[in-house]
Amino acid sequence: MLLIVGRIGKPHGIRGEVTVEVRTDEPEARFAPGSVLVTEPGATPPAAPGPGVPFRVPAELTVESARWHQGRMLVAFEGVLDRDVAEALRGTLVGVDSADVAPPEDPEEFHDHQLVGLAVVTPAGERLGEVARIDHAPASDLLVLRRPEGKTALIPFVKAIVPEVDLVGGRVVVDPPSGLLDL
Repeated sequence: MLLIVGRIGKPHGIRGEVTVEVRTDEPEARFAPGSVLVTEPGATPPAAPGPGVPFRVPAELTVESARWHQGRMLVAFEGVLDRDVAEALRGTLVGVDSADVAPPEDPEEFHDHQLVGLAVVTPAGERLGEVARIDHAPASDLLVLRRPEGKTALIPFVKAIVPEVDLVGGRVVVDPPSGLLDL
């Protein structure tokens, strides 16, 4: 499974550096020099590097250098040597294969991809649906629950409401307060 770690933004300068909208909590590890990032399958850039010259986003981009500048990450990729090619990469999503991501050391911490698709059940074993995705809100993370009838519900991912995550058993135990699933 491809885990998106960033989205390439506008070029910075004339030597091929680009801004990156970071979508990972480990940017220094993901954008370390030498890291190979997979591009979104079938990515087609909005621009071409020159008139009449078709440009296809490569399947992989290797990080040459990365640095922070005024709160933004700037990345140089191998082979991207000028502003025109950098512009052609704008909007491309970059990621890593989930198989290459080490599990968290803390047993109470989980990567999003570990939770998506897990069955959601009550402490009594009643099936409520499955985890569709994780939304990262300012107050707390939210499990987006896909209900059997097709609706969705948001469940705060806090110990009081989600007392157990059983990755091996493929389930998340949720003890929702009255009315939470009706919102």
